[in-house]
Amino acid sequence: MIDLYKKLKFLLWDDELGRQSAWIRFLQGLIRIIYVVIRDLADGQLTLRAMSLVYTTLLSLVPLLAVSFSVLKGFGVHNQIEPVLLKLLAPLGEQGVEITQRIIEFVSNVKVGVLGSLGLFLLLYTVVSLIKKIEGAFNFTWNVSRVRPFTQRFSDYLSVIFVGPVLVFTAIGITASITSTSLFVGLQSIELFGVFLAFISKAVPFLLIITAFTFIYSLIPNTRVVFKSALVGAVISGILWETTGWAFASFLVKSANYTAIYSAFATLIFFLIWLYLSWVILLIGASIAFYHQNPEYITPEKISLKISNKAKEHLAIKVMMEICERYNNLKDEMTHDELVQATSAPSIILSQILENLESSGYIIHTDDFPALYYPSKPLEKIKVMDVIDDIRQDGNNSHIENRMKVDEPVIIEIFDIIDSSVRKSLSDMNFLQLINKLGKNKEHNNDTEN
Repeated sequence: MIDLYKKLKFLLWDDELGRQSAWIRFLQGLIRIIYVVIRDLADGQLTLRAMSLVYTTLLSLVPLLAVSFSVLKGFGVHNQIEPVLLKLLAPLGEQGVEITQRIIEFVSNVKVGVLGSLGLFLLLYTVVSLIKKIEGAFNFTWNVSRVRPFTQRFSDYLSVIFVGPVLVFTAIGITASITSTSLFVGLQSIELFGVFLAFISKAVPFLLIITAFTFIYSLIPNTRVVFKSALVGAVISGILWETTGWAFASFLVKSANYTAIYSAFATLIFFLIWLYLSWVILLIGASIAFYHQNPEYITPEKISLKISNKAKEHLAIKVMMEICERYNNLKDEMTHDELVQATSAPSIILSQILENLESSGYIIHTDDFPALYYPSKPLEKIKVMDVIDDIRQDGNNSHIENRMKVDEPVIIEIFDIIDSSVRKSLSDMNFLQLINKLGKNKEHNNDTEN
């Protein structure tokens, strides 16, 4: 058994095998992603966050639908909410119909006009808190520690709440209208077109789910998500969604004993289980999108996303040099991908360094997509030692450090010697001097080669 496991592991991570053909490379890559996603699920963090999202969804579902209902009513497509809920809860069978009716009743009883200012604020806050929780789960999946600023978070969330439902339900309404036209009905009567249109009508709900998942994976994480990676995650999670829905519906058909045991609570319990499975599937898709975009993290053993303090200092100086040199010579900014290519650093580690440099006031990024980075002040005013000091302070906990007993004179003397030597060597060196020195070295190397 152990020998079989070692052989399978060798085949999975053997790079020579992946060079044989495109299909083998694709299959090997797919199995690798499945392996690391299952490993993450076994770690327990994804399932724990899915459980948290179930609780938040229960609190926020009615307020979210109430806000969406109010917006959709202005566009005349509010009647589409019930069919969508029925589709989402279809695996619950008759219980899904019952839950949908109850939710619609709750939503109908929420009168936004009579809530008052405080009530309306609490309604919107509950909805925003749900999306915040979702963003936190997706950021964890993408190993992103930085959260959106409050003002940006509020504006982005409200745009999702108000604009997203209008687009989704309008698309569903248009699809329903097209399928009910006389032309569509006439084409269905033609045998060749009938088979094709029947296939399309069955594929449209699946395509809408993939589109919605792609939109979620692209927008929610506070990082740049490549569309192709978001689409791959959406397709796989969409297949999982449909497959799990079918399996769950089959389970409910044979669950008469559970209904007898739990009685009136059976509907609620099955609803909670389906919510949990739905969130797990969404987070699995986000994890697949992450690994597709960052294949360097697909490894036999889970790798740490931490690097040494020395490596942080080196990377920070390298990043600053690249940004300053580009801006000084070409008056141009650098993208995140260009910095990844210039430094060969993992994307997530580089994002952490850029976040630190930006919060310390050395660089600024634009609101373009992708974001462009440039120095925040003249290069002669950015001291090399200041950047190193700020990188060294990143992640420090002053409360714990003040309680630590490391104030022995001998230890203090050692680090004073190290610190004074470094500061004396660097003196007042700034990044303008540093890139000028770099330019001279490049010219010297070119002359030597010629």
